[in-house]
Amino acid sequence: MPVTRRCGHDILRGAPVWLGLDRVIEAVESPAPPAPGPWLAPGFVDLQVNGFAGVDYNDPDVTLEGIARSLQALFSTGVTRLLPTVITGAPADMMAAVRKLAEARRQLPEGEAIAGIHMEGPHISPEDGPRGAHPAQWVRPPDLDEFERMQEAAEGLIRLVTLAPEWPQATRYIEALVSRGVTVAIGHTAASGEQIREAVRAGASVSTHLGNGAHMMLPRHPNYIWEQLAEDRLMAGFIVDGIHLPACFLKVALRAKGVDRSFLVTDATAPAGCPPGRYRLGEQEVELTPENRVVLAGQNRLAGSALRMDRGVENLMKLAGLNLAQAVAMATVNPARAIRLEGRQRGLEAGEAGDLVELEFEADPPRLLVRRTWLAGKLVFEA
Repeated sequence: MPVTRRCGHDILRGAPVWLGLDRVIEAVESPAPPAPGPWLAPGFVDLQVNGFAGVDYNDPDVTLEGIARSLQALFSTGVTRLLPTVITGAPADMMAAVRKLAEARRQLPEGEAIAGIHMEGPHISPEDGPRGAHPAQWVRPPDLDEFERMQEAAEGLIRLVTLAPEWPQATRYIEALVSRGVTVAIGHTAASGEQIREAVRAGASVSTHLGNGAHMMLPRHPNYIWEQLAEDRLMAGFIVDGIHLPACFLKVALRAKGVDRSFLVTDATAPAGCPPGRYRLGEQEVELTPENRVVLAGQNRLAGSALRMDRGVENLMKLAGLNLAQAVAMATVNPARAIRLEGRQRGLEAGEAGDLVELEFEADPPRLLVRRTWLAGKLVFEA
């Protein structure tokens, strides 16, 4: 494959740049005089994608063709690396889902975009509120033997695990996973401050969609949201669709964590990129409403989102007042650092992966248009 040459404005560095793009970035040059061109950024990284374009990654019968179709749709949003996310379910169904995702990673031309698997549950809080839309009957305590079986079925791809640290077995479980190179996140929890601190001491380093998966009413202080916001050793993911979090919370949370310790996730489910209607999330039926809310069918309980990463970047500017470089960092290098994703933590630098998104940008109001997307030097989307 010949090296692709692209010239444009590096959003993260705030400077014009020439790139030699192959499987890795082979050259980075500053043109003199500066040459006009499009806005350039590393491909977006989404650590929480339950499904997309009508495809549910939790479906034990999901097909390779469906997964390929969903990945192609994600490329159009600027995403080049993602963690397909498997939520709490029956052990056999979760096993089948991760096995199919591993097969997709191995066999599909688009499969390189699967940077790992996010196992969100089943070791979460059984309480209404913190449990979110996860089915109650399948919530269960941490079990290292079960994880090992799941990881074997996933061909070693499970890279991020979300759990509630209040389980008695949680500390030992976290230590075991971290020793295996897995990133552990706190989420869907009703933990005390001390339980959160114990989890961090054991190696937990991320908060999953902070501010969501929580009780409707909490004590003013202390509570598990404040505890995680105050813990500088935790990076935090946020669903920025204008539905899951109000702008006031998002602004305060980003000031508390700092942009460098924050990242954008979509928590997208099968309805994302589709018209309103009924879809599946594992064994449950969900509905995409005309207001773009994804809820459990017949209820008002949120069940993931219909968010695209490019719209999420826009929303960070609209709702939180971030500038373009800050918003793009939360969609690229920050999530990569959260899971120690090789070749994606330094931006558009020589030796980094050849993942690139070419954008048009309008500042007022903030609007992004994805023009082209490259994955490992290969053009995978062109508008």
